[in-house]
Amino acid sequence: MAERLKIIPLGGLDEIGKNITVLEYGKDMIVVDCGVGFPDEDMYGVDLVIPDFSYLVQNAKKLRGMFITHGHEDHIGSIPYCMQQVTCPIHGTAMTNGLIRLKLEEHKIADKVKLITHKPGDVVKAGCFTVEFIHVNHSIADAVAFAIHTPVGTVVMTGDFKLDPTAKDGMMDLARLGELGNQGVLALLCDSTNVERDGHSPSENIVAEGLDRQFKNCDQRIIITTFASNMHRIQSVLATAHRYGRKVAVTGRSMENMLKVAQELGYIKVPVGTIVDLAATKSLPKNKVVIVSTGSQGENMSALYRMAFSMHKQVDIVSGDRVIISASAIPGNEKAVSRIINELYRKGADVVYEKSEGLHASGHACKEELKIIHALCKPKFFIPVHGEQRHLQIHGKLAVSVGTNPKNVRIPEIGGVLEFTGKTCKANGTVTAGKVFVDGTGVGDVGAVVLRDRKHLAQDGMIVVCVNISAQDGAVISGPDIITRGFIYVKESEDLMEELREVAYEAIERCQRKHVKDWATIKSAIKNDLSGYLFKTTKRNPMILPVITEL
Repeated sequence: MAERLKIIPLGGLDEIGKNITVLEYGKDMIVVDCGVGFPDEDMYGVDLVIPDFSYLVQNAKKLRGMFITHGHEDHIGSIPYCMQQVTCPIHGTAMTNGLIRLKLEEHKIADKVKLITHKPGDVVKAGCFTVEFIHVNHSIADAVAFAIHTPVGTVVMTGDFKLDPTAKDGMMDLARLGELGNQGVLALLCDSTNVERDGHSPSENIVAEGLDRQFKNCDQRIIITTFASNMHRIQSVLATAHRYGRKVAVTGRSMENMLKVAQELGYIKVPVGTIVDLAATKSLPKNKVVIVSTGSQGENMSALYRMAFSMHKQVDIVSGDRVIISASAIPGNEKAVSRIINELYRKGADVVYEKSEGLHASGHACKEELKIIHALCKPKFFIPVHGEQRHLQIHGKLAVSVGTNPKNVRIPEIGGVLEFTGKTCKANGTVTAGKVFVDGTGVGDVGAVVLRDRKHLAQDGMIVVCVNISAQDGAVISGPDIITRGFIYVKESEDLMEELREVAYEAIERCQRKHVKDWATIKSAIKNDLSGYLFKTTKRNPMILPVITEL
């Protein structure tokens, strides 16, 4: 049987983030993007969510390269974790590779990974695959789409994009997409983030005008937060500050790193004398200061978070400060952003954050822009990616509205295998895929069971039952003592605590009467009796941990 092209999403479906896709043909395999996801509210203690790399590890000999569309966290954040398990060259543009290098250095594996830098128009051979870099517009510099030429046809992967005719780095290369469409595109994998939004995504120029309005009539200190990766936005801030005679200081590690890389690569031009050290702003008049900060998504311990909650070592929010949030909340971050906004208001700050203020422009294509890409590429098969289930379904319908055969729209699940010939596409099983949790320095040591326990503790608290038992006859020497955490306020519930001691003691005595000496059985009896009693009397279900010491 002839070989088939396999396209296998290992992330980026039914979620915003954790983007990674495998293309496999015969003995060759490439990977497009390798991003992180961010934990849901019920993932207590989890710092990051990364893909399960099991399939890559199993097929490491086939791996010919990793190709990265752009430098956002949801596309590059998992690279250090992946490169600790498999090795292959990483291909990206200058800005993208600069940010990847920082991550590899943080994980102390920079010398083990080969980064190869390309520019739009470059063509790279990787096994039987030929990968073409195509310029796109996005909210970070140096973003690209890929045209991947395979033995059975061309696959176009847009990455994240928008259409911006006024972009400083030039319009997205629609001409090349049109040429590919005329030559024949087997499959299109396209960004679905903004498929629910009508019209076109606004130009970044609108944001520059909005910033000017905010600076023009402000005689107070300005603190502005945005995505650290949006260098076009940062450039606008620097230019506007310079125009109004303000000095700019930067706070937040990711913002500082991003600015450093962008300056080194020439993607941002800093007006002479505009940037100063944060400490220097204290001696300047308030109307001469701009502080650019991380924290646009309400991240715990980001620079803006620390300012809002009086934890920042160098910046205190004071009445009259104008705080500009030049970003929209990523789905799931709304509560965190709202919390910071409320705290800023509480401190007397003038907070500007409404979309109507023209202070943010999305980096993702809206409906009419997506239609243009579909019309140009004219794909035989369409696979919506980069979105939650509703985004994928709606994008599938949009594709049909512009001419794609409904039978040729495929919405796979993470780990689902799509097999292509030059004429057909069919689902053929699944591979190991899913979420791996990063908690501190631990990778993968927090699983579903641990998360369930953390959720249980967060919701209902914990009771520890301590009892000392004689090694000779199994009699109770002391206890049981009841210790609670996150369950009740003990001083106001002494009667209940005494009742719990009695229940635990009766459970132990019952085991003794039955001549039960197995600790596991005794613990189970204590746990079951207490659990039943507590639910009956309090309608709560705390975690119960019996601790038996034999003396």
